[in-house]
Amino acid sequence: MANTSSNQSVTFTQDALLVAELIALLEREQSHLVKANVEEIEAILEEKSLLLQRLNLAAKSRYQLLQAHGFQASESGMSEWVEKQAKKDITTAWVNFQKSLEQAKELNRLNGTLISKHFNRNQELLNHLQGNNDEGSVYGPDGQAKPKGPSRSGLIV
Repeated sequence: MANTSSNQSVTFTQDALLVAELIALLEREQSHLVKANVEEIEAILEEKSLLLQRLNLAAKSRYQLLQAHGFQASESGMSEWVEKQAKKDITTAWVNFQKSLEQAKELNRLNGTLISKHFNRNQELLNHLQGNNDEGSVYGPDGQAKPKGPSRSGLIV
């Protein structure tokens, strides 16, 4: 049975505030990724790193409090604690917090996809500028590889 006699109460308020801040930051990052605003993206990376460190510390602190109250120091322990509280406002806040975490994960996934697309496009442009086309590996109508002739880039020099 969980021990509920501790000086400090378990809460995830700080975590929720930090996740809300992370969502706003990820949305800002996405906006700059769409615009390909590299300078702003670089600034956001540092800010995001610091915010994730703060979020990690808040979660560790919450886990320590959970453990002090006799619950498992994990998200499942937190879910058990929320269930034991049997208070609608706590349960609602926890469900909303979980939804916010999912939203942050999805935004991060989408931003990763945008970053990957930028990287691939830049790599293709570099290959094109360097004359590293894969024309030699493309087969012609007769089933034979096309001979690699002089490079014909679409650039006018």
